[in-house]
Amino acid sequence: MNMPHNAFKAALKNPATQYGIWAGFATGYAAEIVATTGYDWMLIDGEHAPNTVPGVLAQLQAVAPYSTAPVVRAVTGDANLIKQLLDIGAQTLMIPMVETAEQAAALVRAMRYPPHGVRGVGGGLTRATRWDGVPDYLNTAHEQLCLIVQVESRIGVENVEAIAAIEGVDAVFIGPADLSIGLGHAGNPGHPDVQERIQHAVKATLAAGKACGILAPNEEDARRYQSWGCQFIAVAIDISLLRQSATATLARYRTPATEHAPSRTY
Repeated sequence: MNMPHNAFKAALKNPATQYGIWAGFATGYAAEIVATTGYDWMLIDGEHAPNTVPGVLAQLQAVAPYSTAPVVRAVTGDANLIKQLLDIGAQTLMIPMVETAEQAAALVRAMRYPPHGVRGVGGGLTRATRWDGVPDYLNTAHEQLCLIVQVESRIGVENVEAIAAIEGVDAVFIGPADLSIGLGHAGNPGHPDVQERIQHAVKATLAAGKACGILAPNEEDARRYQSWGCQFIAVAIDISLLRQSATATLARYRTPATEHAPSRTY
């Protein structure tokens, strides 16, 4: 049995923009629906959605037959959690709130087996090895694994050059919401100060030869970030799409007491 191919990692080497969607319902059924809609990638969110390791596994299994590539965001950069997520077959991990090159280097080690890292060996117990069906998995696993680090704080942006330069970091993902609140502009990622820091992070990442991504469900924001060089952009959130569609449908029959424009915070 061959090592499963990481289509997302391969796509980052091409100039075409990869459009993604956030999957926050934490169920395999909802994730599979999203996977049928044609997005290049989907983020299975373990940080802010109520996902457990078994729940992430169910979603990976549900979306496996489809072309949409799953990216799993862990709640933390803990090496033990990373080991579990890799063992259940996640090949692309996103780790939030990375602020230093030392953090980034530790994440790289967590993704790799000794002598280049600290990942424990699960062997025939793990879905990643297809239960010992993938030949030479221990020596080749890193070839299909992809590490995305999130830069989403003032300190992270200050250190973005050093973070992006770490060998084994495949991409940097910018979090506008956390960055905006960290810069004193809560709920306003469009503030000029925040936008300047975002553009700086994009330029620094590209200068290091790494791919840069961002979350931007608002079309104006997404197109601006694309013009700056962001290569993979999450342009939708499944939960937001459901809520917006549901409220818009009801509004056709019942005038709402108040109307709120969709948030541009995320």
